Formats: sequence, structure tokens, C-alpha cells
Amino acid sequence: MPIKFIYLGLLAIMSAAALASDGPSLQDFCVADAKSSVLVNGKACKDPKLVTASDFSLAGLHLAGNTNNAVGSRVTPAFAAHIPGLNTLGISMVRLDIAPSGINPLHIHPRATEILTVIEGTLEVGFITSNPDNRLLTKILKKGDVFVFPEGLIHYQKNIGKSHAVAIGALNSQNPGVITIANAVFGSNPSIPSSILAKAFQVDKKLIPVMRTQFKI
Repeated sequence: MPIKFIYLGLLAIMSAAALASDGPSLQDFCVADAKSSVLVNGKACKDPKLVTASDFSLAGLHLAGNTNNAVGSRVTPAFAAHIPGLNTLGISMVRLDIAPSGINPLHIHPRATEILTVIEGTLEVGFITSNPDNRLLTKILKKGDVFVFPEGLIHYQKNIGKSHAVAIGALNSQNPGVITIANAVFGSNPSIPSSILAKAFQVDKKLIPVMRTQFKI
């Protein structure tokens, strides 16, 4: 066999390996051990002999979140930090409560796609596509409607009804992460220099300290 074909074959194998996704789990479960000091991509596994049904359970998601805040919404998470049995399983969920006219502000999940189901109320939802188009795709959702927010894209939810709205979101990561755009940009620690923010947003530099007062933790 000519050497070039051997080389191309090896290159194809290496490329396939580089593109492969995570392999299947090598055990039934890996319940997170909150007491372990081992640093891994996730949590270290608890001794299977010490695992109980409670490691796979979370109570209270039927309770409404407190929406008495500046944006009028509350997200109640059910991640691996709250359900140890989710560790390594690649899924999680949230409950979203939004008061009338409230919003779940522009944010991204850096590690997960989200699928949202409206349980009560009417929501306006949307996400923005990546550069260069930056298209805003929006939809009005009512009870029972479902919408998908692709991984890493900026998105939001707004209650446009007259009553409290509730939705359940499922995400394909045990720890999807969240970056709320305004909070991250104007509330970073240490602060992003005013000159950079003013240039980026094309506004007067004097406006930046005013914005920071709204979002500084």
C-alpha cells in the first residue's frame, strides 16, 4: 500500500477521534461526593454502597419562586449541585417564575441547549443568532407550548400576560452555567475599564458609572 494512503488513513482516524463526543458511562451512576476534595470535570463519585434514593431526588419545585426583585423573575435550578445523582448524566432542569411584565433578562448558557415548556401564563421568548446576522427570532408561547434555545446563544423570556407565568426548562448539562449579559458586562469584578465599555457600546463615557451602579454586586 502506498505510504500516502497509510498517512491519509491515520489522519482520518485521528480526525474522527478529535470530533467524537463523550463516550457512554462506564457505570450505572456517579453520585456527586460533596465532601471530596478531588478536582475533576464534574464531581468525584460517592461510594456506590453509600448511595441512597435521596441522592436522585429534589423536593419543592412546585413552590413558586419569589419574583419580588428588579426584573420580576426567579429561576429555581435543579442541577447536580442540588441533585447529586445528576453528576455525569448530562441533564438538568429549572423552574422559571415571572410576574406580569417581568423578564428573565438576556443571558446565555455556555454549556447547554435549553428546551422550555410553559406551564402557566403567556410568554414572549426569543434568541439572537451569532455574527454577522444577529437575527432575533421570537415567539409568543401559551400554556403547553415548547421552545428551544440553542447552546451559547443570547436569549430571554418575558411575561406579556396579566397573571403569573410558570415554565419548566430542561438542559443537556448537569451544570449548564448562566451568564446574564448586563450583569456580566457592567458588574464584573474587577470592572471593565469605562473606556472599553464606552467604545463597545458607542455611548458617552459618563454613562458607564451610572450603568455600573445598577449591576454592581
